[in-house]
Amino acid sequence: MTDDLALDPSLDDAALAGALVRNAGGLALRMRREGLSAERKTSVSDIVTAADKAAEAYVVEQLRVCRPQDGVFGEEGASVPSTSGRTWVIDPVDGTYNFFSGSRYWCSAIALRGEANPSEPDPDVQLGAIFQPQEDKLWVGGHSAPATLNGEPLEGPTNARLGLLGAATSIQPKWLAQPLSAMPWHNAAVKAASIRILGSGSCDLARVSEGEIGAWFQHSCPQWDWLPGKAIVRAAGGTTGTVEVNGLTWFAAGGETAVGEILEALSEVHFG
Repeated sequence: MTDDLALDPSLDDAALAGALVRNAGGLALRMRREGLSAERKTSVSDIVTAADKAAEAYVVEQLRVCRPQDGVFGEEGASVPSTSGRTWVIDPVDGTYNFFSGSRYWCSAIALRGEANPSEPDPDVQLGAIFQPQEDKLWVGGHSAPATLNGEPLEGPTNARLGLLGAATSIQPKWLAQPLSAMPWHNAAVKAASIRILGSGSCDLARVSEGEIGAWFQHSCPQWDWLPGKAIVRAAGGTTGTVEVNGLTWFAAGGETAVGEILEALSEVHFG
């Protein structure tokens, strides 16, 4: 199924990242159209499908050929040690619950980072790419790659106060039942002009990078949910930041003013 998706090792990192997510996302979409079942991971909304696994396997195989010295760290278990000091962080299908439910709001995402512990919440990231197949939208950006959407430059997030912006976020029902997480989240959420919970953090962050969504915040993001979007938002001139509150690490992205307000609001509700 993937023989016709082999990539040229001579591609530069940004072009390679874009091709990887475009092909992985397209593969997942084709498999969804053919019919899929899902397995539960940690909850009814945290699932994995054969498409997630096949898309990740495709990316791993292409990186083995195109960047054999680089490491790989994937959501669905891919783990390849790096001998180059560089590691590709893969989210083959971000928004799997949306994907399996038939929604268009899901994507394939990848980031390139340097040496870092997989449990480190916010390492430096060199490059990110996000592809939303059913919208045919490809965002790419990083340290040496300008932030673009389908090759066109992004203007970046608006540097406005949070109260003038819509904010995308995510918090699961079990965390809303816990004051240690629910109260900081509520304190930040009520300061935004409006709230959106759309189901794919990377799709949200991509839209922050172009100003369609004003700001974004969420807690406990693994690297594959954070680094692709972080790279693109920062390449577009936006700001990202983290703060630890009540034992949880919170992540925020947007314009400098809004990110500062989000992190401050989260920090105001601290127990102990």
